[in-house]
Amino acid sequence: MTIRDQVIDYLQLIDGELLPARNGEWIDSVNPASGRVWARVPAGTADDIDDAVRAARGALGPWRSLPAAARADALRAWAATVRENLDTLWRLDATDNGRARREAEPAIAGAAAQIDFHAGLAETITGDTVLVSGTATTYSLREPYGVVGLIIPWNAPLAMFLAKVSAAIAAGNTIVVKPPERASVSVLAAAQLLGKAGIPDGVVNVVTGDGAMAGEALVKHPDVRKISFTGSTATGRRITENSVGNVKALALELGGKSPNIVFADADLDSAADSVAAGIYTASAGQACIAGSRILIQREIFDEFVERLRARASAMTLGDPLDSGTDMGPLAFGGQYEKVREYLRSGREDGATVAFGGRCGSALFPMESPFAAGYFVEPTLFVTEDPHLRVCREEIFGPVAVALPFADDDEAVRLANDSGYGLAAGVWTQDLSRGHRLTRRLEAGTVWVNTYRRLHWALPFGGQKESGNGISNGPGTLDEWLEHKSVWIEHG
Repeated sequence: MTIRDQVIDYLQLIDGELLPARNGEWIDSVNPASGRVWARVPAGTADDIDDAVRAARGALGPWRSLPAAARADALRAWAATVRENLDTLWRLDATDNGRARREAEPAIAGAAAQIDFHAGLAETITGDTVLVSGTATTYSLREPYGVVGLIIPWNAPLAMFLAKVSAAIAAGNTIVVKPPERASVSVLAAAQLLGKAGIPDGVVNVVTGDGAMAGEALVKHPDVRKISFTGSTATGRRITENSVGNVKALALELGGKSPNIVFADADLDSAADSVAAGIYTASAGQACIAGSRILIQREIFDEFVERLRARASAMTLGDPLDSGTDMGPLAFGGQYEKVREYLRSGREDGATVAFGGRCGSALFPMESPFAAGYFVEPTLFVTEDPHLRVCREEIFGPVAVALPFADDDEAVRLANDSGYGLAAGVWTQDLSRGHRLTRRLEAGTVWVNTYRRLHWALPFGGQKESGNGISNGPGTLDEWLEHKSVWIEHG
């Protein structure tokens, strides 16, 4: 990196070298808390992607041929370097996308632990011997795809980079990563630690740039065998269309409009704490599993809304680097304007603002360094109409909508009345009801009397338009391995 007039230039990693884009162009990175440019990253294109794929192909043979224990040792060394540089990394992440320290720091520490988990899994890759013929030896192998591509989102770029890359290379693949153009800095900084950990040049390559140039080139590249994408459902559809020409394998982790269902018999204090955290302090609502639809049993509707109001009013908005901040800004100007449009849409469509709704300079005095930042305060709409845009579309900001329901059946109907199926929460002291609803809800993860709890040892994935494929869990590496059958006739 180089510093130019307080703006820092970060470079791509291709075959172990730190490089600008071939075309010499740059993308500004804006600090969303202040609205000011603080860094630049290369505006990579198809030429840079081609260089990175070539480097990954060159590194593939030696890397996949390493004993699993050697790959595992390299991964553990990488995890150790991440921990050694944790303070620098979380600060870069928070400065780049506004994620508050209380989320950014533990998320990156957890991702380092996940690298260790994947290192252990690398030593468990096996096949099966199957007796299907008396005159032959028959068995199966699980082998890496080869060169794979990863496109990661701007809401948690570094944690996603560490988790996904470590799984892919633990399985023996080499990889080209396209970080989000609006939040690439922490990924580029973490990529520089790979060489220090002893991971060979070319095993991991990082090319920055926008989706239409670098991202599309990665998806269409004929030498890339699989793409893993995390982001919006709309972009997931475009990636699917672009991959058709070369029949590329895809793993898509897409959006959500997750319901949090609160029954009258729930522990309402505990529920209010977790429901509020599940939408407002979940990266300021910029999380695919944010509980953005709050379904409340009718007899406690007004009471629970007031509990949420109390929690929201106690939250501190401000500097994401400050440990006392509960909510940072939205990640960039375009997302800020999108959320403001949803605030307008909700009002115009007839939803009532129960609390919140203010943005930007309305939240800070003009002399504050955050007056020009992309802040939106915790907001709740209430409505009886589940067909409004704010009830059906993923807002990706600290804006939730609350709807009443009468009984179990109506709660399930409202919860499942969505194209998404990523996550759901159920709050009740009747555990029989909790067990019944987990089977009826169309979601990849269901929490009962908690929300937004994840662990790398437990599978995570979506249903319906929330995507396909599984990350986390003991089967994580399966997403990065192909099956091969072998039949040896004895004669």
